[in-house]
Amino acid sequence: MIKVFGHKAPDTDATGSAIVWSWYLSEIKGQAATPKLLGKPNTETAFVLKRWGFSQPGIIVDVSEGDDVVIVDTNNPNELPASINDANIIEIIDHHMLVGGIKTKAPIDITMRPLACTATIMAEMIGSDLAKAPKAIKGLMLSCILSDTLEFRSPTTTDTDVALANALADELAIKIPDFAADMFEAKSDVSAFSDANLLRMDSKMYEVGNKNFRVSVLETTSPGTVLGRKDSLMEAMKIVANEDNVDQVLLFVVDILNEESTLLVANDLVKTLAEKSFGVDVRGDTVVLPGIISRKKQIIPQLAL
Repeated sequence: MIKVFGHKAPDTDATGSAIVWSWYLSEIKGQAATPKLLGKPNTETAFVLKRWGFSQPGIIVDVSEGDDVVIVDTNNPNELPASINDANIIEIIDHHMLVGGIKTKAPIDITMRPLACTATIMAEMIGSDLAKAPKAIKGLMLSCILSDTLEFRSPTTTDTDVALANALADELAIKIPDFAADMFEAKSDVSAFSDANLLRMDSKMYEVGNKNFRVSVLETTSPGTVLGRKDSLMEAMKIVANEDNVDQVLLFVVDILNEESTLLVANDLVKTLAEKSFGVDVRGDTVVLPGIISRKKQIIPQLAL
């Protein structure tokens, strides 16, 4: 049985794409496959799974030698199980920058395209067989696109993503603004999560100037709810940084509707990084970054010390 999974702290694209590709391998290619998660999905993802009638895939902590696996929505070993290089990796499908560090036992298929969403890449790979997909699979693909593009607001959005989303929405009789609003409302409900969980919920490891950072993003239509927990979140940053063996946690609270981010400035290290990276003058414990909403295209590439 092939295990298909995305990155740790699974979001809608990592989760949905694992399910989509498992369907394709099992039902179209005749290769038994099952989706897995590397952690508990966020509230938006839970909403999407319920909306399209899927149970949450099983969560795994690691993989074993000889496990057949397909990696989706990442190619970064830091976001994968500790023993990933012991497994039999047979395919990688991703839309992030190439990181390196994954070792395979034989030549494999790797598909990486500059699109906003892994599910969009999969639609291109599936081709005409997409007509055979049940509505639930198509609904997942639509959800992945809307999530990763923030309903086409993100600068990562391409014409290919938009065209596919509109085609899927028409076929499913879904009004994109209404459905996206429901998704973002679900994503914005973080009341059940601890501060530490919020900091790890949607995060990537990144090194800047010999400093290791956990770069966390919280996308929400209610930024005030998150920022109301500012003091406790900054205290939790110290604990999470120590537990995760990084120098600092960076938290960007993305205001989806106003298309801006607020960075929590916990100390002088973050102040220096914010000023050098984004050309801002930091005078308090937060700084607003207008137009900055994409970690992949606007945050990570600009980080400097």
